[in-house]
Amino acid sequence: MLRYAGRRLLAAVPLLLIVPLMIFLLIDLSPGDPAVILAGENPTPERLAEIRSSLHLDDNIFLRYLRWVGGVLQGDLGTSFLSHQSVTDLILRRMATTLSLVIFTMVLAVTVGVILGVVASLRPGGIVDRMVNVVASIAIAIPAFWFGLVLVSVFAVTNQIFPAFGYAPLSAGFVPWIQHLILPGTALALLPAAEVTLQLRSSLGQVLKSDYILNAEAKGLSRASVVFKHGLKNACIPVVTVLGFRVSEVLGGAVTIEIIYGMPGLGSLAVDSVQNRDIPVLLGFVLFTTVVVVVVNLLVDISYGYFNPKVRA
Repeated sequence: MLRYAGRRLLAAVPLLLIVPLMIFLLIDLSPGDPAVILAGENPTPERLAEIRSSLHLDDNIFLRYLRWVGGVLQGDLGTSFLSHQSVTDLILRRMATTLSLVIFTMVLAVTVGVILGVVASLRPGGIVDRMVNVVASIAIAIPAFWFGLVLVSVFAVTNQIFPAFGYAPLSAGFVPWIQHLILPGTALALLPAAEVTLQLRSSLGQVLKSDYILNAEAKGLSRASVVFKHGLKNACIPVVTVLGFRVSEVLGGAVTIEIIYGMPGLGSLAVDSVQNRDIPVLLGFVLFTTVVVVVVNLLVDISYGYFNPKVRA
């Protein structure tokens, strides 16, 4: 298993190099000049030249890329053009908010999706199965930002059950932390929960018709043992694949949700860096999200090896 994980990790190294290079190229091709933003109103040509020289903006793009890679290898993501703070410190300060939101979202999506998927697959074609299918199909069509606004209107503005704005760190207490995550996490979890439900309903329904499941039931094993011990493990591979794809989408969706709920996470940091052409911060954000996606995909690949040992070969 370790050799399998090592091979998958080495395969991810080119991705970690190519994605930031593409961001470098896109920034270089896009209109606008960071020096103009930093210089303020009516800058002189000499002032603009001074800023561009101090930020190495006149250097060749590949030279700037290699300088950035060299800094990353030494643990230095650079300094923000705008705030003059370390990019590493900026990301570390915002990371807890975004990771809390993403982890809460995925736990909620998996919990709801597995429960509904299992319940629906036990009686295919029944009333519960059809209701779950309809609700999940509708949920897939609902945009996360629209659902987030509805949740704020109903549960924060009208009924004042949950806070509508901000974020409380876990160090402030579990209750305030979870209260600030419930509405944005529910908005983000809607789509992955619906997809897990439909995928598990389909795959588990097929597994429960297999000969070895029928043999297990004929031997007198309980229904719960057959479903959860023998059926669920073999039905999990397509569900894990869906979750691997959805983590990257939840990370992207967190940008919008953090803005709607005023959460000081990496999403708002990324938006500010794009608006101000703060290139080091934007590159740091891209590298962080790429690493998270690579790690999640690695865990998904490792889980394939667990669910199906033939994959390790």
